[in-house]
Amino acid sequence: MRRPSLTTLRAAGALTAALALALTACGGDADPKSGGELAGTTVTVAGVWTGGEQKNFKKVLDAFSAKTGAKTVFVPSGDNVSTFVGSKIEGGNAPEVVLVPQVGVLRQFAEAGWLTPLSEKTAATATGNLAPVWKEYGTVDGAYYGLYFKAAHKSTVWYAPDALSQAGVAEPKSWDELLASGRTLADSGRPAFAVAGEDGWTLTDWFENVYLSQAGPEKYDLLARHELKWTDPSVVTALTTLAEVFKDERLVAGGAAEALRTDFPGSVEKVFGPEPKAALVYEGDFVGGVARDEFGRKPGEDAKFFPFPPVGSGKAPVVSGGDAAVVLKDAKNADAGMRLLEFLATPEAAEVWAGAGGFLSPNKDVKPEAYADDTARATAASLVAAGDTVRFDMSDQAPAAFGGTKGAGEWKLLQDFLRDPSDPKRTAAALEAAAAKAYGN
Repeated sequence: MRRPSLTTLRAAGALTAALALALTACGGDADPKSGGELAGTTVTVAGVWTGGEQKNFKKVLDAFSAKTGAKTVFVPSGDNVSTFVGSKIEGGNAPEVVLVPQVGVLRQFAEAGWLTPLSEKTAATATGNLAPVWKEYGTVDGAYYGLYFKAAHKSTVWYAPDALSQAGVAEPKSWDELLASGRTLADSGRPAFAVAGEDGWTLTDWFENVYLSQAGPEKYDLLARHELKWTDPSVVTALTTLAEVFKDERLVAGGAAEALRTDFPGSVEKVFGPEPKAALVYEGDFVGGVARDEFGRKPGEDAKFFPFPPVGSGKAPVVSGGDAAVVLKDAKNADAGMRLLEFLATPEAAEVWAGAGGFLSPNKDVKPEAYADDTARATAASLVAAGDTVRFDMSDQAPAAFGGTKGAGEWKLLQDFLRDPSDPKRTAAALEAAAAKAYGN
């Protein structure tokens, strides 16, 4: 699934982003130096990033231009990367590089014959500084196509320290403690969680963390490939566990009705905005960036996080997401595009964005001091330390019809479950029917 722009909160923010996109589409990047091995060559890069994410990635592209002499142009793809890239290839105007946010879409691109495998140099560099699991997610039918450059740590629960302090609540270390602490918070005057139910992808992330901890990584992998049915008892158990949150208005600010009207930026605002309405918001490390950029909070001080707690006898989950850089073989300057990927595989490239904030790299060779603050350093260290136990966002591995489409598939069915979590078995059956259709099995 694709995450909507993290910095677009209101109309003013959307207007700013729109103006930025207009400039970008016109090739608004700074001209590179006149010399260099790729002088006179243009590398076009397509991706979903807007706002601050796009601005910071362009700093990485500028560093590549300074190094090689290539001109770089970033073209926003919109959320439906597959449709965008398909239309560009059909029109004979394929970008050299695409940042793909979904494993399932990367597989579709490879199976359609659109991609060039990574060069030996790129593959060797990535193999040396990324955990093997990242190569696995970038490989299709034995060919290594996708270089994971940017990652997300999606097992973090963010909170307002003053709310926990006033309620006398410490950071919970287990699922049961999380529920008990949430009810204590509500009793002290502030409901526990701001849930972004309007954005179905946030609900898939809730499910995935519970499922990975409770059912374990092996079953997680089977379910992600639809080699295990969604009617399996492990799925019903995870949904039953998740219902403990969804059905309790002390735990969900405003109840399900309010949650279903709250998008992701709005959920962060409910915790860190000028009029707080909740104490906690579960989502990835990128919550800290929104709290900082939109509401003036300082991560590590008045915006803190704790790891998503283990459920039952399971281990604490580490669910990740990420954007993989791929080279389109039909692009005019595909070789120059691969040269960009060689650069993106290095810690040097990652450290440019790490210093700007709002970024995590799965690259173990990125220096900790390159990150902008202690919170980013801690989340990056946790992601790297997880190694091969990291599991990629399950819905991002699914066909888009099931795991990445607004108003359909898993997104809609979990929204329905948030609205009425009384029958986990019924929801599991509906998920299985939708998955079977999307996977074709």
